[in-house]
Amino acid sequence: MTAGPPSQTAAPRTPDATDSAAASRPGPVVRVRAGRIRGTEETHRQRPLYVFRGIPYAEPCVGPLRFASPRPVRPWSDVRDATTFAPAFLQSGAPDSSEDALYANVWTPDPGGRRPVLVYVHGGGWQVGAGSVPTFDGAKPAAVGGLVVVTFNYRLGAFGWGLHPDLADPDTGRAANWGLQDQAALLAWVRDNAPVFGGDPDNITLCGTSAGAVTARLLTAAEPTRGIARRLIAISASRPWAPALSLTPEDAAAAYERLAAELGTTVPGLRTVPARALHDAWLRLFDGPPARRLLGSGREYRGPVPDAATWVGEEPVLPDVPVMSIHNRTEGSFFTDPHSVSLPAAPPAPGDLTELRAAVRDVLLKCTAEVGDDVVDGALDAYRKSAAADGRPVDPYSLWTEVWGDVVFRYQIVRLAERHALRGGTPQYVMEFAHPVRPPHAGTPHDATSKFLFGSHALPAFVDQFGDGPVERRISDVFVDLVASFARDGVPSSPDAPAWPEYRPDGPSALVLGGPGVARVDFPAKLDQLRYWDAFDWLPGA
Repeated sequence: MTAGPPSQTAAPRTPDATDSAAASRPGPVVRVRAGRIRGTEETHRQRPLYVFRGIPYAEPCVGPLRFASPRPVRPWSDVRDATTFAPAFLQSGAPDSSEDALYANVWTPDPGGRRPVLVYVHGGGWQVGAGSVPTFDGAKPAAVGGLVVVTFNYRLGAFGWGLHPDLADPDTGRAANWGLQDQAALLAWVRDNAPVFGGDPDNITLCGTSAGAVTARLLTAAEPTRGIARRLIAISASRPWAPALSLTPEDAAAAYERLAAELGTTVPGLRTVPARALHDAWLRLFDGPPARRLLGSGREYRGPVPDAATWVGEEPVLPDVPVMSIHNRTEGSFFTDPHSVSLPAAPPAPGDLTELRAAVRDVLLKCTAEVGDDVVDGALDAYRKSAAADGRPVDPYSLWTEVWGDVVFRYQIVRLAERHALRGGTPQYVMEFAHPVRPPHAGTPHDATSKFLFGSHALPAFVDQFGDGPVERRISDVFVDLVASFARDGVPSSPDAPAWPEYRPDGPSALVLGGPGVARVDFPAKLDQLRYWDAFDWLPGA
């Protein structure tokens, strides 16, 4: 559910339907189903790359098509320019973001080849982010991994993640989760157009981080998209459960009714409200501490709402494809690091036991409506004992960070991996990403993985935190090796990593990536402290 600084948003452009001048400019031209596009020829590590940016994969969902299911792109007759990114979808901190943003980007080593395709779904708590940010530049996994890499934008916030029967699409009948519908449309677009970029439409791997991993997991299991993606890489994929990360259907409907009342219109009339006004009203509705809000769910994020028509149910999804499940060792430090440039800013760190108890209670209230003193004190006791036994810090900041990362992310991820190992019918490989960030930052935070999968740890915005020495470059190369080999044939491997077995909860079978030794096979870390949450049914339906 990651967020990022406004400076990471790509420069916008106005995507014209056609560009007659593009026909006379140099650059590779390919024909997607809707028409010809011209990209750029580039290099990475002296390897050739062909890059196509800002390709429409659906009609703009604006005006009457706001809250509509995505429509196929209308064909164009000339050569369309595909050399610059389209705007990010409308979001805070990005003044040039736009409601017209359903565009994809493709990096390919050879448009004439037949290579595995990696479709990457960006995170951002279903509120911010874009496939065009420099963090997710597809050059390295394309050039080094030999993959066709696809990134894209989808609808966010009030425009993408909600439900109301009065917003039913007249053609599809769907009235919810428009961002998920966008992702499904993109996946079908990739299947239909992969060959023109040198990709194999029968060998697509769906990969996502955080919010993007949650919905990638849903798409691999959903009937309308089942079979398009042959493999899943889920990075920091918690569950979209209410009240923490999702609205209940009742609260979602109430949210749009409250928005309509505030903006002086009906629920269907929200289609005519200026986009920025609707966006701002949505943020106001969920402002402030969860306990003081008008709605009880959507406490931390507002993601997929349970709805049979858009394939979101109450039970945890066990995909029927091979899975690579990845988590970070210290997921919570993304949210508690006062030195991070990521958004939102970290709240004040607790300085003593009284402040620690209050801070832990606030974290737990993101996930449940009531928290007793016994739960808070029991958690702190369990975490303090686990840290002391391992020789880890027991100061208030460290304990707060561990609880945050576990209750929102790591507990769900590890227990779902165990569930898949015991009940699933497909191979699963579990990775704990453990490479520590540099001081004054701490731990291995949520979304550290994307910096190494895409090689963006070396960017000026990230290098002070993540580093760019020989160890970091080697870890990034190994990460790309593992993902690329998994995308090729379902078995992850690297010359610089030990053999990675399928995951078994009863033995050391997780690949721990990071640190001076680069990679080793072991148990996931800090399992003792996770056991505290088993008594509370913290993962419903597991």
